[in-house]
Amino acid sequence: MNRRRFLWQSAGLAAGAYGSSFDGPAKRVGLIGSGWYGKCDLWRLIQVAPVEVVSLCDVDRRMLDNAADMAAMRQASKKKPRTYHDYREMLNERDLDIVLIATPDHWHALPMIEAVKAGADVYCQKPISVDVSEGKAMVAAARKYGRVVQVGTQRRSTPHLIEARDRFVRSGALGKIGQVEVYCYYPMRNPMNPPDTQPPDYLDWDFWTGPAPMRPYNPLVHPRGWRGFMEYGNGIIGDMCIHMFDMVRWMMELGWPKRISASGGILLSRNTKTNIPDTQTATFDYGDLQIIWNMRTYGAPPDPKYTWGATFYGDRATLKASVFSYDFIPLSGGAPVHKDVTYELEQYPEDKTERDLERHCAPAIRYHMLDMLKAIATRGQPVADIEEGHISTASCILANVAMKLGRTLAWDTQTQTVTGDDEANRLLARPYRSPWVHPA
Repeated sequence: MNRRRFLWQSAGLAAGAYGSSFDGPAKRVGLIGSGWYGKCDLWRLIQVAPVEVVSLCDVDRRMLDNAADMAAMRQASKKKPRTYHDYREMLNERDLDIVLIATPDHWHALPMIEAVKAGADVYCQKPISVDVSEGKAMVAAARKYGRVVQVGTQRRSTPHLIEARDRFVRSGALGKIGQVEVYCYYPMRNPMNPPDTQPPDYLDWDFWTGPAPMRPYNPLVHPRGWRGFMEYGNGIIGDMCIHMFDMVRWMMELGWPKRISASGGILLSRNTKTNIPDTQTATFDYGDLQIIWNMRTYGAPPDPKYTWGATFYGDRATLKASVFSYDFIPLSGGAPVHKDVTYELEQYPEDKTERDLERHCAPAIRYHMLDMLKAIATRGQPVADIEEGHISTASCILANVAMKLGRTLAWDTQTQTVTGDDEANRLLARPYRSPWVHPA
């Protein structure tokens, strides 16, 4: 425990962006969704804070048992957490200080709302919701019950991106910024087309599907392939754009866009089980600034060094930023500046061997956890507060609505509705499959 407290304090000092490090009592933690990123988040929290992993929940029995065994090895007490099939039973114990939620997107809203009702603070993976109304209900619940909710948009806690924000964006070094491009050119649509099958005996497919439309089980969906299906998320804009769009909003201190438009669809890859778009362009219009999203799952990226990131165009300089690096490029005079991501493999040697860990993201997750813990200690708002997560999530969802309807949406920030468009407003909430009830 002394070593863990030392690492916690050291990590806080290294982050720098959140002020001095702090100490505090051990927190009792539960995790809902024990797959890939659930474990990534939980292990990073264990690295930097005196926590006891009390409970784990998943509808995949094999995944749940594996996470429980790993938690017993990872945490200082070596105790094996309790395991649950139903998140409601876990939360009914009312013995958790922090709940991490890392389920598929269609399962974020209901567990998050129940967790804050049960008195827990929450770390909820992005995007926070699959529809706009869910997100609005989640913000309302966090405020009603006075809980801290940090969203997993950890670009806000990435050291080299914090530096880029302060050194080049907020300092005025870019000059007047008129346009920002956010983009992803990863081949993220699975080209395979396996037949539907019976779900494996260790997976409760009905519970996994939950409020989403029921469709036959397919091995492309679980584990980790569900992002290729619109039933469970919002495509690549809901998965990847939200990170970079949220980063731009944070760097430039932006709120809701005024107008949102989009085009695209499945233009090439028509003969696969996956049904998310393979091409999309969206514009988030702020009046004197436009943030433009471009996505393709095929073809070469414009810049091989920046296949997922954001490019800020100012009248004095250009800034390219990604999870791996940034590049500041002055238009005339002055030297360009390049900075790579900061790894912490010597401070946290377990990062070197952890399966499937995005090592470049590990420091950002740790600092994001430390920021959440600071907010819990002060009862303040974390850097990626639930309302910020809602704005970024809902804006991406609205781009999908605009693409579906084929027209620009004017957004009313006060009412959180589309101005003068009843058809668009009806699409702000998805129907829930019975017996699940939409939180709105």
